[in-house]
Formats: sequence, structure tokens, C-alpha cells
Amino acid sequence: MSTPSRQGLAPLQLEYQQLLAQATQCATQRVRVHETGFSSAVVNTDALGLRYSHFNGRRFSVAERDSTARINLLVGGSVAMGIGASSDEYTVASQLSALTGELWLSLAGCGLDASQELLMFLTHEHRLAPLGHVVILSGLNSLAHEALWDISACSHEPQQINDWQTSLAGSEQAQAAPQPGLSLWQRLSQVLAPPAAAPRPRRPFEALSPAEKRTAQAADHIARSVQQWDRLLGSAHTTLTFILQPLVHWCRDTLPAGEQFMLSALQQTPGNIDRLLEGVFDRKVHAAFFRRIREQAAPVPCFDMNCMLDSSPAFGSDLFIDRLHLNDMGQTALANVITAKLGLAREKPLSASTL
Repeated sequence: MSTPSRQGLAPLQLEYQQLLAQATQCATQRVRVHETGFSSAVVNTDALGLRYSHFNGRRFSVAERDSTARINLLVGGSVAMGIGASSDEYTVASQLSALTGELWLSLAGCGLDASQELLMFLTHEHRLAPLGHVVILSGLNSLAHEALWDISACSHEPQQINDWQTSLAGSEQAQAAPQPGLSLWQRLSQVLAPPAAAPRPRRPFEALSPAEKRTAQAADHIARSVQQWDRLLGSAHTTLTFILQPLVHWCRDTLPAGEQFMLSALQQTPGNIDRLLEGVFDRKVHAAFFRRIREQAAPVPCFDMNCMLDSSPAFGSDLFIDRLHLNDMGQTALANVITAKLGLAREKPLSASTL
């Protein structure tokens, strides 16, 4: 049998090519999430692309740690990674290290959903023993990914889907054609800031499923992943906790002046992440979302930061830089609430010499 030329492919081969061509519309599993070895006064990453946390005057990461000391993990997306902190010292992971007296590492990446967070752990599990506490601070990326699936199902423009995916990821690939010479933080800022140009056409969102359906599917996805974490860790020496990350609409009845200004600006020129979360800002949607996660993830303890953040003395201050990311005060407030809720304050403090 003769081999068909490229111009005369058999129908089955053409169908395979069509399938592969559409594959770019699907959300990919990414394990290298940020630029590796990035160095700046604000954010620094190790050889794996993971952010450093600070403890006892030194910096540590998944790639750079003492393999004999017990570590704890903060898992999640951009909030757990510390987007919004003015330096590595002010991230939630660094603040948890200071408050608990134990080393906390960031195992977080911008744009990761629940399955991708788990995949990140599986990728680096051999680097992460002995392991103490694992706190998953997450939830909204999985919800945004449900909108991405809806968009990919109705769009026939792969490049447009790629643009939405990279905007959600907020990684070093934040632009389809990034400008040369921009730092990681500058490229992240381009994604997080409202667009300067006219907003994208909203046609893909006409096919979004109702918010209740998207939140139910995302909650199921998160709960399954939490149960997988529980089975995977399976150790009496490791504790696992899921905490639903805060969203300004879910945790505030009234807004401080700075956050009012911020939301007004976002409403004028919404970014892609705002559109991917379209329809989920209602408190009833939030309550059903968390309740479904908690019920299905049992017996793993699940907490809602949106119902706990007001216990922070700083709650009345400006904490959010956008709908979901936090400034230094917000990072510290989260760390304090987590520490108090889990009873971790100064638990088995370690000295620098033991690390």
C-alpha cells in the first residue's frame, strides 16, 4: 500500500490532525509554573520555579531546603503563591513560618486548579519529606477553569482560548507574544491589572453554564482532589486541611475606601479573571459552593476563609489589591487566622541551627 502524500491524507488521519489541532483549547496540566531562578526585590523563584519563603533569617524553597528538617506546605494558586506581597518575606508561607516556629514552603503556582495542585505535589513528592502540615488554600481557580471549559466547548478560535488560559495562569507566559525584556513581575502585573485597551468581545460567554452548575462542578472537582490528597498522604504524622481562599465579594459586607476604589476600577474595565468568575459573586452561590466542598471532602477538615477573615484585627483595613489577591497586611492577616484556627502557634519551634 502506498503512503498517502500530505495533501492526500486518508480521512482517519485528517480526523486525528483535527483532534490534535483542537487540543490547544483544553486546559493543560502544568507542573513548571513560573520562570526558574527569577531574582528581584519583590519575588524570587528557585530552580523549580517555586517561590522562596523566609524563616529565621534565611530563605528556603522546595529546591533549597534541609532534607532532614520537618517541613509544612502551603498549596494553591496565586494567592498561596503570594501575589500582591511586596517581598518574599511577606507571603502567607513566610508569615506562617514566623508564627508557628516551623518552616513552611510554598508549593503554589499561578493559575493551578485542584488537579494541577495535586500533580505539582506528585512531581516534587520525593523532595518533601518529612512532612508535617499541608494546608490547601485554594478554590477559585477551579471555579474559573469551569468557565474555561465552557468557553472551549463553544469557541472555534484556539488562539482566543490560549489567551484566556494564559491570563488565568498569570505565569511567565502571560501574553501570547510577551514583550522582550519584561520581568516576571511586570508580566504578572499586565495580567492582574485591568486592560488598558478595549475589553475583549464577550461572545464566548454567551455559552457559559449557570453559575450554580459551574460552582457545583468545581466543588465536586475540589472535593475529589482533597480526598486524593488524603489517601496519598495517609500518615498519622501529616495533617491535611482545606481552606477556601477569600474573595472580596464573599467576605465583606462593606468595603474600605481603597477596596471600593479598586472594585469601581475593575467594573469599568474588567480583566479576564473577572469574566471567568462572572456570576459567582453572590453570597448564596458562595455558601452552596463551600458547603458542597465540605460535605464531599469529609473527613478532611475544611474551613472557609471568607467566614474567618473578619476575626483579624486588620479586617477593617484595605487588604485586597483586586478581587482575590492581597497586600502585605492581607497576607499577614491570612497567616494569623490560619495559625489560630489550626492551633499552630509556635508549635515545636525550631532554631536556625536545626535547619
